[in-house]
Parts: sequence; structure tokens; C-alpha cells
Amino acid sequence: MLERIIRSRIVPVVVVDDEDSAEALAEALLAGGLDVMEITFRTAAAARAIRRIAVKYPAILLGAGTLLERDQVLRARDAGAVFGLAPGLNPRIVETAAECGLAFAPGVMTPGEVEQALGLGCKLLKFFPAEAAGGIAMLKALAGPYAHTGVKFIPTGGVTPDNLGDYLKLPMVAAIGGSWMVDKALVTAGRWDEITSLTREALAVAAACGGIS
Repeated sequence: MLERIIRSRIVPVVVVDDEDSAEALAEALLAGGLDVMEITFRTAAAARAIRRIAVKYPAILLGAGTLLERDQVLRARDAGAVFGLAPGLNPRIVETAAECGLAFAPGVMTPGEVEQALGLGCKLLKFFPAEAAGGIAMLKALAGPYAHTGVKFIPTGGVTPDNLGDYLKLPMVAAIGGSWMVDKALVTAGRWDEITSLTREALAVAAACGGIS
């Protein structure tokens, strides 16, 4: 999972209200060259959307985000997600993910949370909310005491096309999580060509920063 995320450098953060849009969304991302996506558990359609994509497009590295409860972790895994993320660090959720075999990246924003995550065996961490938590300057500061541990971050929250490249140039950043290329309004309106175009543009920036093969 970590190798594929590092290779793609982009994890689109998707909110799906209508499961019937799941396959078309996956097709739009694939057409743009991206085979990684995160569907957040913020809507009732999340698990069903994950299941539909997992069945039709098994080659996609499919993640489930905003996993806040044990039941959500289990439903995400059963639906076909192969990795999960959360905005915060909840040891019970990390343990549940480990028990059911779901690779998991908890959210952190402080040195104490980084150390707690490392103690729980997590080396891939979501840095959230990235911009509000200090952004690039904070990640550079965290690199001093923690880079040697092998920890990698997925900054999410405030990452845009304007600062995407600056984040991806940091050695500790495995990938960024962003929603602009899969904005809810675009998904709802079925503007798949625009999603494909925005995805290509983001991947072009990522390729310039290294990591795309």
C-alpha cells in the first residue's frame, strides 16, 4: 500500500452521496491516470460505493476515510477497502484495523501524536488539518526528530493546486490528500471530463516532484 501511494503521490478525498455515481467517478480518475482513491465515511452511501468500485475495478487501491468508529472500520474492510484513514488518532480504531487486516493511517498534528502512532506500529500518518496545523513549516520541523524512524505523512486539509508541489517536495510526504479534483459539486453534476482533467493536472505536478512511474 505504501509503495503504491508513494508512486501515485495523490490520494483524492471523495464524498459520495449517491452510490450510483461510484463507477463513473472511478472511471474518471482512471482516465486521468490515477488508480488510488479514498471514499470518506461521511455519508450513508460510502460503504455501498466502495463495494461497487471494488467489484468493478479491483485494480484500484481503494481506501476508506473518516473512520471514527469500530463498526465503520469493519464495514469498510468488508466492502472491499484495502486501507483506511482517520482525521485523528484513536488507539481503539488503530487496533480494530490491525485486527481485521486493514492497513491504516491515523491522523496526527503534534509530536506527541506522532510518537503515539509510532508506538502503535503506524508508519504512514495523515497530517490533518495540514494548513491549519502549520503546513509545510510544521512538517519540516517534525522531520528533525522523526525522519529517521521511516515515518511518512499524507497532508490533508488545505492542500490545493497552488501548494501541491511544495508539499510533495518534502521527503517525509508520501502523498497528499486533496478534494479539489473530485469536488462534491463536480461529482453531483456528473462532470466526469472535468474530474479527469483536474486529475491529470495534479498528476503532472506530482510527476515533476518525483514519485510517478
